[in-house]
Amino acid sequence: MFEVFSRSYYLGRLYVTPTDGDRALMHDAQHERINEEVYATGDGLERLDTPLVMKLESQHFPVHGAADVPTNTLALPESMLDGTEIRNPPSLREVFLARRERARQLLAFAGGWRAEGPGSPDDDLPSAGT
Repeated sequence: MFEVFSRSYYLGRLYVTPTDGDRALMHDAQHERINEEVYATGDGLERLDTPLVMKLESQHFPVHGAADVPTNTLALPESMLDGTEIRNPPSLREVFLARRERARQLLAFAGGWRAEGPGSPDDDLPSAGT
């Protein structure tokens, strides 16, 4: 689903569709699997509900899991879609997924990263969600 794009991001393609909610969502099982592959360190028990950080066009946002979202779909609140070039959803779009360290930086600004403490390993995974 996602492949390495740069040192900070993976690149993937998801169907982008509107949601009535107030936060970005994707299928919960897919969210958990990507979370485990990208953000988990592999040391002990870890939470797999940390928001994924994605970027669509110029917007960064946290993405949470939800059972009612179809697989391979990114459901965005209408207010977030207003600032995009998407005119006829659902629309297949390129989406960036922030790698572990980049996500940590972005969520720290928003106050949403759950710190694991000193010495957390860098993100060196070759792919995510494949």
